[in-house]
Amino acid sequence: MPEQRGKTKLTGDGASDFPMKSTPASAPDLVPAESPSAIGPFEPAAGLSNGHVQTLFGVFRPARPVITGTVQRKLCFPDGDFSVLHDDRPEEWSRGDHVVLLMHGMAGCHQSGYMGRTASKLLHRNVRVFRMDHRGCGAGEYLAENPYHAGRIRDLEAAIRMLERLCPSSPVSVAGFSLSGNLLLRYLGDDPAALPPSLYRAVAVCPPIDLKHCVEHLGTTRMGQRYDWYFARQLVNQLADKPQWRDDVPLAHAKRPPRRIIEFDELYTAPASGFKSAEHYYAYASAKPFIRNISLSTAILAAGDDPMVCSEPLKQLQLPSSVELCLTQHGGHLGFMGRKGVDTDQRWMDWRVVDWLLK
Repeated sequence: MPEQRGKTKLTGDGASDFPMKSTPASAPDLVPAESPSAIGPFEPAAGLSNGHVQTLFGVFRPARPVITGTVQRKLCFPDGDFSVLHDDRPEEWSRGDHVVLLMHGMAGCHQSGYMGRTASKLLHRNVRVFRMDHRGCGAGEYLAENPYHAGRIRDLEAAIRMLERLCPSSPVSVAGFSLSGNLLLRYLGDDPAALPPSLYRAVAVCPPIDLKHCVEHLGTTRMGQRYDWYFARQLVNQLADKPQWRDDVPLAHAKRPPRRIIEFDELYTAPASGFKSAEHYYAYASAKPFIRNISLSTAILAAGDDPMVCSEPLKQLQLPSSVELCLTQHGGHLGFMGRKGVDTDQRWMDWRVVDWLLK
């Protein structure tokens, strides 16, 4: 989507103008890692078999498609904060047709490459797509005083309820990438009997389902430490001159900026969100203990060589029959750049997300 400039009209609850700057099965059902639901194995493109290379390719070659006609809708939360849903509606879409909600990962937004590419592919299949900017992200960077984190399951519920109002009688599917993948799984397993009746399918891509294990594992390798430092810096930069900055949290008095994600969460995320510590936050928000409760048809896609999200917690899961796990050997973190001849643009991850959502 092209960069937005000036003022943009938002519609929806509280719309205004603003400056843009079932019970699980008794026996687990683990789908063979390389071929879930008759989907062929992932084969990386020539020269891209390394997980770091796949990850960096996804970051520096995002291939953002141009999406026109997007309507921005403000989503109000009970605490008075807002986020933004970016509504992309195909011309031939009509009431009752499929709707998909896409959620970005940490330090991302609706314009992240994987968000735009997946949305574009779904639009060509006549699916109405809502790309969500979490609190303080993207178009909503000045609309929230409270931070987004991996346990904001009521934010997701509020977004789904808004989609039900905007698209009555339509089935709603959700795809969450990286940290939002954990958020999605945490939500689906929290209270399965209370899920909105519109929910149809879900896909979580590269989800860090054990947050403590994930952040601790980053510190065990030199490259992991670099990723850790990079994202810690990004998270601090997101707070600069924003309403989410707090003078009453330890980060405001730190002698130096945090160099690790766990430091940032200890100094800011946890105290700003009502948690006693980063460990308390991780214990609450991690999806791993909740996945066994999921009854909605759900797919999890992850790579064994993901340098940011260790795959070991996924391998330890006891999956209900409603959940499929595709754990590929290669792919990196949100990379999955495949060999030629399989998909039209080699973006294997995008096409599998579409396949799972629409099957």
